[in-house]
Amino acid sequence: MKRIGYFLSCEEYSPAEIVEQARLAGEAGFDALWISDHFHPWTDAQGESAFVWSAIGAISQVCDLPVTTAVTCPTVRIHPAIVAQAAATSACLLGPGRFTLGVGSGEALNEHILGDVWPHAGQRLEMLEEAIGLIRELWTGEVVSHEGPYYTVDTARIYSLPEETPQIFVSAFGPKALDLACRVGDGFVTTMPDAESVRTFRQAKGTHAPTQAGFKVGWGSDKEQAIDDAYRLWPNAGVPGELSQVLPSPQHFEQAAELVTRDKIAGSATFGDSVQGHVDAFTPFVEAGFDDVYVANMGPRYAEMIEAYGKEVLPELRSRHVRA
Repeated sequence: MKRIGYFLSCEEYSPAEIVEQARLAGEAGFDALWISDHFHPWTDAQGESAFVWSAIGAISQVCDLPVTTAVTCPTVRIHPAIVAQAAATSACLLGPGRFTLGVGSGEALNEHILGDVWPHAGQRLEMLEEAIGLIRELWTGEVVSHEGPYYTVDTARIYSLPEETPQIFVSAFGPKALDLACRVGDGFVTTMPDAESVRTFRQAKGTHAPTQAGFKVGWGSDKEQAIDDAYRLWPNAGVPGELSQVLPSPQHFEQAAELVTRDKIAGSATFGDSVQGHVDAFTPFVEAGFDDVYVANMGPRYAEMIEAYGKEVLPELRSRHVRA
C-alpha cells in the first residue's frame, strides 16, 4: 500500500458524526478519506443519508486529509453538470491535489427518487461515460454547450475551479464496467480484493495507475456485540448478485436481508479488538496490489476504533505493508 484511509459511511452516521470521524481520522494518522454518496441508507436501521457535498465542505474545515467520493453517481439523480460544479467547489475547499471524484453507475436505491426509469446496466454505463466526458469538459473553465444521447448543456461555464483539475476514478464490479474504467478512468476503485481487475486496469493504463479499495470492520471489546451491531445495521452486505443495483428502497433491502444469517455476516468481516485481526484484514487487498486501502467501522464505537487504529493498527500496518 501507499496510503491507509478511513471510510466515512454517510448511510450510518449523522452529518456531525461524519465530520467528527474525519477530524479523528486525521488526528489518529490516517492518510486519506473515502466518503459514500447516498440519498437513502441501505436499511432503516442505518438511519442517515447526509448530503455528501455539504459534508465535504465541512470536512475541509476540520482536517487536511485528501478525500475521494466512493462513489458518486453523476447520471440520474444529479445531472453531471451539477456534479462537476459540486466537485470543483470541493476541490477548491480541500486544496490542491486533495480531492478525487470517484464515480460509478449507481443503484436504484438512490437514483430512482425523481421518478426516472432505472436503466439497464449497459445503458447506465453509456450514461456514465457521457457524464465523465461532460464533467471534464466543464472543468476546463470554457463555455460548454453539449447535446448528447443522454445529457444537454446550454452555454454553461464553471467559474470556481481548483488550482489542479481533480482526477476521476471509476468503480467497477464487472467486465463491462472495468472496460469503461480502463478507457476513461484516471483510477480504479472497488470494495473487493480483486487482483485480476487490478492487473487488467494497469495493463490498460500503466503499471503505476492508481487503484483504491475499501472494506468494513466492526470494532469492539465484545466481539459478539460487534457482530450483533453489524447484523442489525448492515445485513444488506450479505445480499448477493445484482440486487444491490436494482432494489429501490431500504424496505426492499430489509426484505432481501431476511435471508441473510448472522453467521454469514460474522464470517464476512473482522470483528472485535484484536490488533492482529485488523491488520490481517488488509492482507487480501495488499496482495491484490491496491495502492490505497480504506477501512470503515460498523456500529457505534467509531471513536474507539479510530483511536486504537492510530495507536496500534496503523503502526503495525505501516511496518508490514506500506511502501514509500
